[in-house]
Amino acid sequence: MTAEHALKDIEKLAANVGAAAVPGILADHQIRWLAQNEGMIDPFVEKQTREGVISYGLSSYGYDARCSDDFMIFTNIDNAIVDPKNFSNQSFVERKTDVCVIPPNSFVLTRTVEYFRIPKDVLVVCLGKSTYARCGLIVNVTPLEPGWEGHVTLEISNTTPLPAKIYANEGLCQFLFFKGSDACEVSYADRSGKYMGQRGVTLPRL
Repeated sequence: MTAEHALKDIEKLAANVGAAAVPGILADHQIRWLAQNEGMIDPFVEKQTREGVISYGLSSYGYDARCSDDFMIFTNIDNAIVDPKNFSNQSFVERKTDVCVIPPNSFVLTRTVEYFRIPKDVLVVCLGKSTYARCGLIVNVTPLEPGWEGHVTLEISNTTPLPAKIYANEGLCQFLFFKGSDACEVSYADRSGKYMGQRGVTLPRL
């Protein structure tokens, strides 16, 4: 067998693994295949980038995503109560910056640099980066459902009594990809979910 044939066999095996993996958490090569062949993560950083920054890119069993430079900082100046059914844009101050300062005991909304397209047989869970967690900054994201696509809106809470910084275009959270035993009957796209195809930072919708 020539080296060229061997390489083709390896590529074919990788494609099969990516497209038809057994249920469970996806490994780096499976995530890479889905990103490069099905556009699951765009833009996609194939290796961990960590020199002088909070790390981002492909990891062993997940993907560390970056936050953009679009921020919406929560303020209570114009509102006395937070109502998820009647949420006001006036609750936020918009900023476009490389470094966002979150007020004490407050939070900020931003979005991922990456645009995600989730396959119909994959569910994605998000966890915060330990670098930020050890500073009292907590990232909260609900699961990315099968069939959903868009920029992920990220909520970062500052649990400390001091102002805290977060850095745009650096790692903020890690996504873990779980392949189901079969494709779901009804995906997020099939039921026309209200956050389908969202771009930019997206506020609550009813």
